Amino acid sequence: MSTPLTRTEAEEFLFQEAALLDAWKLEEWANLFTDDGEYLIPATDAPEAGPGTSLYLVYDDRHRLGERAKRLLKKTAHAESPRSLTRHMTTNVVVGKANGALIPVSCNFVVFRSRMEKTDIYPGHAEYQLLHNNQGLRIRSKKATLDIDVLRPQGKVSIIL
Repeated sequence: MSTPLTRTEAEEFLFQEAALLDAWKLEEWANLFTDDGEYLIPATDAPEAGPGTSLYLVYDDRHRLGERAKRLLKKTAHAESPRSLTRHMTTNVVVGKANGALIPVSCNFVVFRSRMEKTDIYPGHAEYQLLHNNQGLRIRSKKATLDIDVLRPQGKVSIIL
């Protein structure tokens, strides 16, 4: 990329990602990732641990995150049938200095999930590695760290943060 990524451009991209997730356009969301992309959610009790040393709630490579998207869209996905109503809020976007072709972007998020007369709140922060190529901005890596110490009362993460 010949010019640095501006915060406004990063925000617009992250807002687009949030809109896809809220509209349950999960396959389109998965297509935002590079072929070697990954989507990670570390465990709440060890958020700074690496995936090689700690269990993760989600540790998907590009193929698995595409399969996760397809699976959640099926009527047989009992954890999301009926589908949750979600609202992804993204704020405090910071664009770091590019490291070669990768551009680090971080933000805070809150995801509201309403399903079966219950609303859960998932606060956290995300670290992205974005790549700018001929298809525009793409996600090389997204690590969504929940800022909660346990998954209660939610009990699980069946939605995409």
